[in-house]
Amino acid sequence: MSEPDLFPAEAAADEAPAAAETRVPLVNGERLSQLPSDLYIPPDALEVFLETFEGPLDLLLYLIRKQNLDILDIPVLKITQQYMEYIRLMRELRLELAAEYLVMAAWLAEIKSRILLPKPPAHDDETGGDPRMELVRRLQEYERFKTAAENLDALPRVGREIAVVQARPDKVVEARPPPPPGVRELMLAFREVLLRAELFTRHTIAREPLSVRERMSSVLDRVRNGPIRFVDLIDLAEGRAGVVVCLLAILELAKSSMLEITQAGPFMPVTIAAAGSAEPALAEDA
Repeated sequence: MSEPDLFPAEAAADEAPAAAETRVPLVNGERLSQLPSDLYIPPDALEVFLETFEGPLDLLLYLIRKQNLDILDIPVLKITQQYMEYIRLMRELRLELAAEYLVMAAWLAEIKSRILLPKPPAHDDETGGDPRMELVRRLQEYERFKTAAENLDALPRVGREIAVVQARPDKVVEARPPPPPGVRELMLAFREVLLRAELFTRHTIAREPLSVRERMSSVLDRVRNGPIRFVDLIDLAEGRAGVVVCLLAILELAKSSMLEITQAGPFMPVTIAAAGSAEPALAEDA
């Protein structure tokens, strides 16, 4: 499949600079048919540049966009010809060519020569790929940055689309003092202070006044002299918490076989007595 022609005759005719129409100037109302002999016009005085490029990649991207080509399938031959035509034009205009343009021209020639050369073996990964891929990668990266720069440049800018206006009044009116706060404002301020105070509350850890372990030792001391009723082991001044702690202490001691819980009959008082092995167990625990 042949590469598309990037230089159709019609396009070349349209893009070629048309011959300037001869217009006779008027001087003091009379036609000036012949220029004065002492008039000096520099050779580069009437040069007009419509397209400017920031580098070789910018020129290549412009050529690809202009011909509506697929960047992944670049026709290297036609692009190189058009690129060299632009360099030739710059030389005719006596412009200083940057080294990057010449390096790019040499690179395009190298890519085209690598395409024409026989393909290397398939196991050679370094040279077996498409030689245009490196150029495609650089063009895609440059296109992303160029699009981002164009989008940034299109944003409104101070001094270009936006004008900063400053106005200074001739007469400065003194501000009136604020009115005194009312009851509603005071209540709102008080409510905000309470809400802020809740953020600084501290958690206070209080020591438990009643300990099951201490109550276990106290019960053992009291039952060493003989059996005692359960109600006599409870201190009513400690309230409900004292009853619960005393019951837990007795149950723990009974579970450890250090106490014996007995009841003579139905509805009779519950008696707590020391077990036969209570004293050795207490000594071992100590």
